[in-house]
Amino acid sequence: MIRKLYLLPLLSVALFSCAEDQDNGYEDIDLSERINAGGETTIFSTTTNSFSSPAPNLSAAETDNHFVGDLLFEASFVTAPAQVNPGLGSIYNNASCINCHPRDGRARHPTNVNSANGLLIRASLFGTDEHGGPVPVPGFGLQIQNRAVSGYVPEAAYMASYTTQTETFADGTTVTLRKPNIMLTDTYLPLPPGVMLSTRLGTPIFGLGLLEEIPEANITARQDINDSDGDGISGKANFVWNPFTHQTELGRFGWKANTASVIVQCAGAYVEDMGITNPIFTLESGHGQTNGGIPGATPEVDMETLEKVALYCKTLGVPAARNTNKPEVKNGAKLFEQLDCAKCHVPKQVTGNASVAALSNQTLYPYTDMLLHDMGEGLADNRPDFMASGSEWKTRPLWGIGLTNLVNGHTDFLHDGRARNIEEAILWHGGEAEKSKNKYKNLSAKQRSDLLEFINSL
Repeated sequence: MIRKLYLLPLLSVALFSCAEDQDNGYEDIDLSERINAGGETTIFSTTTNSFSSPAPNLSAAETDNHFVGDLLFEASFVTAPAQVNPGLGSIYNNASCINCHPRDGRARHPTNVNSANGLLIRASLFGTDEHGGPVPVPGFGLQIQNRAVSGYVPEAAYMASYTTQTETFADGTTVTLRKPNIMLTDTYLPLPPGVMLSTRLGTPIFGLGLLEEIPEANITARQDINDSDGDGISGKANFVWNPFTHQTELGRFGWKANTASVIVQCAGAYVEDMGITNPIFTLESGHGQTNGGIPGATPEVDMETLEKVALYCKTLGVPAARNTNKPEVKNGAKLFEQLDCAKCHVPKQVTGNASVAALSNQTLYPYTDMLLHDMGEGLADNRPDFMASGSEWKTRPLWGIGLTNLVNGHTDFLHDGRARNIEEAILWHGGEAEKSKNKYKNLSAKQRSDLLEFINSL
């Protein structure tokens, strides 16, 4: 349904010595306070279920509703008129939430792009709609559905090819990067000229409620749109149309922060990913074969269902940081600060008063500023989304990232899964992070290892 390692330099690599560490203010980073990454919602689990436990501070009633939402989140939909979970769209990408967010975590880059997986393609035309958002493609909408029920045909099939490039470290080590090029074939209608396509992979869903409760003023205060401080970082907030409240609001979720709230994120996934109408999106996706459905028809999932699924996404516990006393982790934390990673992957955030008491007034460590940053041509999808340009992406939270392989059995990162590990993700960073990437490439093998060990401790 709902990665960035901004490594912008503060000091030259030549300054990375014990003597300099004593003077640069990074020697005594205390990681102990960061163990409780989700504040009181933190869970201490290093199993394949590390992303799937309810926050331990929920009330009894909230816990009961959480588990109801869990069942709904894992439900597989079928075509009507089935007695259980009917409503699967005539065209769709997947049949359940959990298939795009396995174990409530991160989808892998699939070997078969047309299988049931967490990959999808967004689409739009040049310009903006009446609310400043992307323009739907006639006959296709804003997302390309590559699966269909009997009697219908997929809007298109996906096809992947790959290009490679090599990055070389100062010590001579080389890394070969891959870039997937996802294209459309067998479209049921000819695509109009100028269609912009962008690949997406499903992301972890724990901690979403906490991110929703970070005060807007805290997020917008970090903007530096014109880079007035001259540090090369010019984060900005995305402001988007909320179809639930019918007003423009701060974007918080999605790869380009194009969604304002968890419930709208869930509602959008129901209708776009599964073709299931709901009280927020009452017409089916596509608007081609389906003609959008029947205006005024009863939604296929009701508001109670939508609210419970959203509550589930909001109240999953956040996994604790690990190995915080390990010397390599501590040294990696200092490098994380020295290379200015923390200017975008801001470690600490706080929440305000929340409708779910367990999320109120929490101190958390998500490692994100919730802002958009220009990541350069290498990562650009060239598809704007509200105020996000074709090369801007929201800073991905890093909490839990080191448990990805344990939980999901892979380490595919970035919006299309091109990075096969954290180091490759770093090496794809350009734009505002170009200098940092180059500084990272100049680190010694030991320094690179320590930095990666710190990130994997989160």
